[in-house]
Amino acid sequence: MIGTLVNTACIIVGGFLGVLLGAKLNDNLKQTVVSGLGLFTLAYAVSLFLETQNALIVLGSVVIGILLGEWWRIEDGLTWLGIRLEAKFNKGNGGATGSTRFIKGFLTSTLLFVIGPMAILGSIQDGLSGDFNTLLIKSVLDGFTAMAFASTLGVGVVFSAIPVFLYQGSITLLAQQVQKFATPEMMNELSATGGVILAGLAISSILEIKKIRVGNFLPALLIAPLIVFILSLI
Repeated sequence: MIGTLVNTACIIVGGFLGVLLGAKLNDNLKQTVVSGLGLFTLAYAVSLFLETQNALIVLGSVVIGILLGEWWRIEDGLTWLGIRLEAKFNKGNGGATGSTRFIKGFLTSTLLFVIGPMAILGSIQDGLSGDFNTLLIKSVLDGFTAMAFASTLGVGVVFSAIPVFLYQGSITLLAQQVQKFATPEMMNELSATGGVILAGLAISSILEIKKIRVGNFLPALLIAPLIVFILSLI
């Protein structure tokens, strides 16, 4: 759990620094920084997708994941959580505009920080052997990202540390059970599916090209290794 705790702390510190420095930074600079992060996220997403050995597995995972996500209303749940946190900790700060900004910061940073092979692989390594080097690298990246996002999107970015801690902590605690079934093929398709979701996040929330309910894609991360496992039995 050490790696997850460090990761959570970096997000909180980076987020608060971003909030404090946000007013001192030029608006054009902040917008350009966020755009750069969006482009980097999109490029990274493409690199993840290229790891697939079977694009049809990724396609099937995304389609099934979307159906489950819409059924479970995952994005609505994340939005509701953001509203509750905003109401409790951001009272009287900006009205409806401030509320929307808080929710966007919370949702965007949460999805960005929990998606990707580093969160999963790093948490598994931390749980099995106590090796949290992967999570330390992720922590540095997340800290700088939180600072950049919070300078534009506000304090909502700080509260993304809560789902990140719960998500990575749960994987760490269940690492031994997960590792029994995980194979390189499963991880490749999981990473590729995560790349599709990250691309959606970059297009929707960071670059703001087109609105996509990216939160409802998340079940695809569970479906991808499951499809690989089923195919291995055939």
